[in-house]
Amino acid sequence: MAKKEFTFRGKTLDEVKKLSTQEFVALIPSNQRRKFKRGFTEKELKLLAEIRSGKNNIETHCRDMLILPEMVGMTVKVHNGKEFFPIMITEDMLGHRFGEFALTRRTVRHGSAGVGATRGSMHASVH
Repeated sequence: MAKKEFTFRGKTLDEVKKLSTQEFVALIPSNQRRKFKRGFTEKELKLLAEIRSGKNNIETHCRDMLILPEMVGMTVKVHNGKEFFPIMITEDMLGHRFGEFALTRRTVRHGSAGVGATRGSMHASVH
């Protein structure tokens, strides 16, 4: 069974990479279009310059940076509040933001109650 070819709004990855920035912006949802219209911050422009230069091991705090076609195939480390989380950028991530893939909250795993945590443990002898 052949793997289904990726398309983004009806265009293949090669076609999307050949689009100008304005043509790509026309394909993404309105929230992301507004981000382009407002412009990138200085930190985001610096990050974009690092990505375009082909630099490896890029770390960033810019969680609201949009994923562009030129970033596909790269690995970027995004800060999640505690550490830099590596993200391998695939074509499915186009138009999303870095922060969506570097989660800031972990799942809660409750263990057993400690000594003195419940009324029943009050009468247990502790050795």
